[in-house]
Amino acid sequence: MLRARIPAKVWNRKTSHIRNGLFIYSKHTGLDSRRNCTTDTKPLSSSGKKTLTHSYVHGPSDIPFLGSTIGNMFQEQTENNPDDEACVFYSSGIRRTFAQFLKECDQLAASFLDLGINKGDRIGIWGPNSYEWLLAQYAGFRAGIISVNVNPAFRMAELEHVVNTVGMKAIVMAGPFRDTNYYNILHQLIPDLLTSTPGDIKSKKLPSLKTIISMETKKIAGTFSFQEVLQAGTTKGVQYIRDLQKELQFDDPINIQFTSGTTGKPKGATLSHFSILNNSHSVGFRLRYNEMKHRVCMPVPLYHCFGSVVGALTMITHGTCCIFPSPGFEAKTVLTVVENERCNSMYGVPTMFIDILSHPDFPKYDLTSLRTGVMAGSVCPISLMERVMRDMHMPHITICYGSTETSPVTFQSDYNDTAERKCSTVGQVSSHTEAKIVNLDGKLLPVNEPGELYTRGYTTMLGYWNEAQKTSEVIKSGGWYATGDIGVLDENGYCKITGRIKDMIIRGGENIYPSEIETLLYKHPKVKDVQVVGLPDPRMGEEVCASIQLKEGVECSEDEIKDYCVEHLAKFKRPRYVDFVNSHPMTVTGKIQKFKIKENLIAKLNLK
Repeated sequence: MLRARIPAKVWNRKTSHIRNGLFIYSKHTGLDSRRNCTTDTKPLSSSGKKTLTHSYVHGPSDIPFLGSTIGNMFQEQTENNPDDEACVFYSSGIRRTFAQFLKECDQLAASFLDLGINKGDRIGIWGPNSYEWLLAQYAGFRAGIISVNVNPAFRMAELEHVVNTVGMKAIVMAGPFRDTNYYNILHQLIPDLLTSTPGDIKSKKLPSLKTIISMETKKIAGTFSFQEVLQAGTTKGVQYIRDLQKELQFDDPINIQFTSGTTGKPKGATLSHFSILNNSHSVGFRLRYNEMKHRVCMPVPLYHCFGSVVGALTMITHGTCCIFPSPGFEAKTVLTVVENERCNSMYGVPTMFIDILSHPDFPKYDLTSLRTGVMAGSVCPISLMERVMRDMHMPHITICYGSTETSPVTFQSDYNDTAERKCSTVGQVSSHTEAKIVNLDGKLLPVNEPGELYTRGYTTMLGYWNEAQKTSEVIKSGGWYATGDIGVLDENGYCKITGRIKDMIIRGGENIYPSEIETLLYKHPKVKDVQVVGLPDPRMGEEVCASIQLKEGVECSEDEIKDYCVEHLAKFKRPRYVDFVNSHPMTVTGKIQKFKIKENLIAKLNLK
């Protein structure tokens, strides 16, 4: 595993410097000092007292960094609030206080070491939300074992790629869930699994994998059961885990989260204790978790950074109680949890909020305990935001933006921003983080001009595991992370994301942003979904193509779409090609794979 390297030179700021060619951040410790802070210091005033002229912004903060490992912060939070509820898995009937949760984490961590899973080894966690999932990850945090979040929707080829990329030594897997049987998928990769000795698996396809731990209650061939592993933790082993906390370092890698794979095979973004702990801390301050105890409804998946960092880690950084309604998203269960558990914060992607608001029983539930939360993952229409703020009693909900590679959040709206601002921008830059907008040559742009968004700070990953070349492609000179997103910064530091750099079409020297054409075509009464891509052209370089999925039961012609565009778009932006499809290729997480759309169209139209 290689850290992302940048040129060795002197670079001094209050919070950072370069040493031996590595981007290093000085840390400030002190859980007590953060409790005296009342709010996050915003980088710029929305009143316009301080405005930008160029697209660079730095998020200052009077909130000290947490110079701690996750395990040490977990222990400190437990010592301060042992009897407070830490987590609830509602549909399973599981509740744990901080003291109970820490005790079981250390017991499991001790058993991991007894199984030969040691500090620095990689352990996968594969399945939907469950107490066992959370317990396995936090046991890893305490033992210095690097947890690998495995998407529960992965199938055989994807799992094989992930296991071999990181050299996974062990995996904790769920029992069958919905249409996925995790054991059967592993059995396809390990033909001798049925006759294998637990802890001594031998596989040609997965040579590093030695141990499988099953969350199922019944014994399964070739695996250890989760409960037997948990119960095997000894008093001596637990004491060793407690003593180990003095040895672990906050810059150590501790979590690998795989990218969504929208542009190719998923890559393993490697994150440190310091990066994800402080990111959770920062997000919590913008939500004002420091002002009172919060009970957070968490229907988002733990395998994703939204659930595991922005969500679950606030237990440790802010003493919240995280309440997981069910293994997978169920709108009615979420409503029940908010009412019965009196949640005052809730997380979700826009489609979750849409499903909740449209549930036929929605009016029957009392959601008046809610006040804040996080919406992220995709663009939120203003009509939805207004309903969430009004009908779900969440006037202070915030929007978060970032990526797996940045721990994940680098921009967040303010607690009191308007619905319009929350929907038209991703807020302002996060604490202790820098951002800039640059042109194709990497030069800084004036405000209100679109370009690629770069970010820099403690949030940036250590690198893609075992992929130094891929790492160097996104971490640029000076430690800047190239997001690949097209952004615009206004005078007050609010950032608007308008698309992806790789999706931008250059036709005859003109830059065309697909999102503009897609936004227009979504308004066409017959269009259900549309994706715009650039296709190669010998004269113009690229031509615009609209790939359209029609609404059920309607018919539409290519000329009808082109005529609609003539009315609303400049000539150079109008699609030369219109293709009608039944669906668009997506990743297992539901993100559109535009590179596949482009490949399919090039082949279909016989273009070069």
